[in-house]
Amino acid sequence: MSKTILITGATDGIGLLTAKSLAQEGHSVLLHGRSAAKLEAAAKDVGGAPETYCADLSRLDAVDALVEEIRAHHNRIDVLINNAGVLKTGEARTSEGLDIRFVVNTLAPYLLTQQLLPIIPKDGRVVNLSSAAQAPVDIDAMRGKRALGHMEAYAQSKLAITIWTQEQARANPDGPAFIAVNPGSLLASKMVKEGFGIAGNDLSIGADILRRAALSDDFAGATGRYYDNDAGQFASPHQEAANAAKVAEIVTAMENIISARLKENGHD
Repeated sequence: MSKTILITGATDGIGLLTAKSLAQEGHSVLLHGRSAAKLEAAAKDVGGAPETYCADLSRLDAVDALVEEIRAHHNRIDVLINNAGVLKTGEARTSEGLDIRFVVNTLAPYLLTQQLLPIIPKDGRVVNLSSAAQAPVDIDAMRGKRALGHMEAYAQSKLAITIWTQEQARANPDGPAFIAVNPGSLLASKMVKEGFGIAGNDLSIGADILRRAALSDDFAGATGRYYDNDAGQFASPHQEAANAAKVAEIVTAMENIISARLKENGHD
């Protein structure tokens, strides 16, 4: 049965390869990217004239606009794959003074998911890109009050998205399923080349596990869980994800940051 699947960061790397794989299986794939030219090229690569949506996820108000555009065309999204991410960037701060790694990797996908939740069915899925790189979250850094290096911010942002994955699973026990996935370490993505200066492993390793997480029966009962594709199994994320007090503090801080920024930009 054909599904409608939205993939963020779908203009290159794992996102593009996953989109191609899903489109070839007959699913309706919605491609998101921040460059109109790259989106056009990706759509041609995927084939079959997929819908494209352009938005810069380093701006939280852009998420609002993206959701409006998607909901104008769809009343159901079966699967949301929050794939967009950033490791190295020329400017570590957004114009709003936030750490861009936390905004793109953690906050924007949280806001996007919350706003699309009314049109994701109970048997749908939200697949979040985690990483083997996970580190305790510095909430002041997430608020933009402390600067972090590239890898520090990346690892913290990836634990934060893993944490909110499990918390959304708790908040929505009847579905959809929320699943965090480490697609594989050191795959041949632009991020790995920039961050580590190496070519990396076959990207299809990552695309295959995202496809499984999105559609296969193996993941149907996996809500709130973290899948480590390096180990080829479900695993425990960083131990901070089991610290209820810190988890609550992180999620509250995320919601406060998002709410404050949207109000500043004239959004409710």
